[in-house]
Amino acid sequence: MEEVQRHSVHTLIFRSLKRTHDMFVSNQGALPEIDDKLEKIRKSIKARDSYSLVFDRVARAESNRKCVEIANNGRKNSLSNPEKVLYITNGQDNPINVNTNTAIMAADTINKNNFDIPSSTAMVAMSGIRPSVNSTSNVQLIPKKAPTIPKPAWHAPWKLARVISGHLGWVRCIAVEPQNEWFATGAGDRVIKIWDLASGKLKLSLTGHVSTVRGLAVSTKHPYLFSCGEDRQVKCWDLEYNKVIRHYHGHLSAVYSMALHPTIDVLATSGRDSTARIWDMRTKANIHTLTGHTNTVASVVAQAVNPQIITGSHDSTIRLWDLAAGKSVCTLTNHKKSVRSIVLHPTLYMFAFASPDNIKQWRCPEGNFIQNISGHNAIVNCMAVNADGVLVSGGDNGTMFFWDWRTGYNFQRFQAPLQPGSMDSEAGIFAMAFDQSGSRLITAEADKTIKIYKEDEEAFEETHPVNWRPEILKRRKF
Repeated sequence: MEEVQRHSVHTLIFRSLKRTHDMFVSNQGALPEIDDKLEKIRKSIKARDSYSLVFDRVARAESNRKCVEIANNGRKNSLSNPEKVLYITNGQDNPINVNTNTAIMAADTINKNNFDIPSSTAMVAMSGIRPSVNSTSNVQLIPKKAPTIPKPAWHAPWKLARVISGHLGWVRCIAVEPQNEWFATGAGDRVIKIWDLASGKLKLSLTGHVSTVRGLAVSTKHPYLFSCGEDRQVKCWDLEYNKVIRHYHGHLSAVYSMALHPTIDVLATSGRDSTARIWDMRTKANIHTLTGHTNTVASVVAQAVNPQIITGSHDSTIRLWDLAAGKSVCTLTNHKKSVRSIVLHPTLYMFAFASPDNIKQWRCPEGNFIQNISGHNAIVNCMAVNADGVLVSGGDNGTMFFWDWRTGYNFQRFQAPLQPGSMDSEAGIFAMAFDQSGSRLITAEADKTIKIYKEDEEAFEETHPVNWRPEILKRRKF
């Protein structure tokens, strides 16, 4: 058996090219010569096919330009020699003998006879030919309207009303019951505690997680409380029996956020495995795994209208998802740093994202950018907004900023008070939520306390006026 001689890839490719060349080189001389007439016809057909809609407009615009030049020249000649006669063609090589005193009328006549440009097809809208004394045409510039900055609405300042202690670790999440009677908190001590909203007293403690509880959600249609944590577990608690009735398995790492769909029995969770998962609340089935983020998905929200699922990630992007298809419909890349918090406005079709660089507002459903809200120079862990347009952001250094949602005006800021005996490093705010009325703000903090804020009832617009200085905002925004 003969041994097959091996050749390099370069040699084999060269031989293949040579065989192909030898095969078709004989046909090279048999090609017909290029006919210039046919080539022109081919180009004209292609041009007509591509640009037929604008051919007439270009021709009419060129004719109109010539008329303007003729009229302007006639006007100049009439100033120097009033009795000089002009010969103007009307496009059909028929001269029109007119006196220069009526040059403008001649131009108008030509325009009416052969160069009339309908306003619907004209490339440049014209209201007749009006030559000026100078050679240049008069152009009226519409003054640009100066940008106006709306004055922010007045909001009463907020003050601390109650401090609740009971957790043995950092308090990481909050959920308020739909009837506004109680709220639940989860903490690093692996315990979920339910508190009476009016009195601040502890009503119930739920144990079952083996690591920090990072997310809570209360159903509006069922007596269910949902929780997730760093132990990769997602649990459903039946509050009639105070027991876990369902587990949702699938996340490969810590679960950081969760949200309930307001109209259908669907649960959304997100976490450190760079995914968001959609679960059937009853069957525990993993309906969709929303992939696309390249880092921890720190926050997820759900709403009844499109986009029904919105996620924010540490990869600095925001994704809007089609819930039916389980695919991303839009990716917002405006942030430069990790996105840790999302908030939906309760009445407007808008949402906001928080990042260490700034807070950005967007409009649904396409994710149109509205405005930047700058000034909170910290890692913003959480946000909350009520129906009155008060947006609150909480930082990792314990600072709280209160903003007017519509204008982004910061009407109040302060450092959250520390629990006595706590270190300065325990001044972080991890979660916040308004109650159902929007009159009380609940915060979860690193000093192991829960703080409840309310509006100052003794404050009025006369005692606490809006420090409105639009000239500074103009320099800052424009």
